[in-house]
Amino acid sequence: MPRYFFHIAYNGTCYHGWQIQPDARSVQGEITSALTKLNGNDLVELVGCGRTDTGVHAAKYFFHADIDNISPEELKYKLNKMLPESISVKDVFIVPENSHARFDARWRTYRYFIHQKKDPFKENMSWYFTPELDLTEMNLAANHLIGIQDFASFARLNSDVKTTMCEVKKAVWSQSDGQVLFEITANRFLRNMVRAIVGTCVDVGLKKLRSEEIVAIIQAKDRQEASVSAPACGLYLWDVEYDAY
Repeated sequence: MPRYFFHIAYNGTCYHGWQIQPDARSVQGEITSALTKLNGNDLVELVGCGRTDTGVHAAKYFFHADIDNISPEELKYKLNKMLPESISVKDVFIVPENSHARFDARWRTYRYFIHQKKDPFKENMSWYFTPELDLTEMNLAANHLIGIQDFASFARLNSDVKTTMCEVKKAVWSQSDGQVLFEITANRFLRNMVRAIVGTCVDVGLKKLRSEEIVAIIQAKDRQEASVSAPACGLYLWDVEYDAY
């Protein structure tokens, strides 16, 4: 049975994240239901490249599944007809049978969007936040994130992970035409990690924290030391990089 990789994008506003969970609508649940119907009602199991939380979006998300007797082109066409408008299938392709959407991913990039001018078209898609921010200080703070470190201070409490070590290779703030953007690339992310980092950097930008204080926050390995998480609406899984494709 061939293994397929699926490249999708989704608006996470109406979903309780990627992962299937009891009594809650999820992106994985919607796709599992559609693929199972296409597979003669035999359950199709999906393996995603990672989790996204409630209300978080994805511009580039990958999952793999094993399905027989259907071409990639037909899968893409039929899934796009069956899935809600909030989920789009961008590409489907066959990969070696040992390929893994999660474990083969080398780098993941998230972007967080803040808009400072009221815009109804960005509702639920960006964080409307009007106070002036000092991006120079925020970038000094973000620079302390680079490298292999323990990010427990930015992780959701009681997360079921074996380690809170991550390698961050990029963390940059930029601003253009009333929009503030944060981009961060790492080998892995902990639950709530990016939103907690954004909330902490915003406090630096508001002069509530000094940029160098982020070093002590990281070293504390205590979620209580970091700031309140930024809203989910501004967060996007932006890119997932693989060596092979």
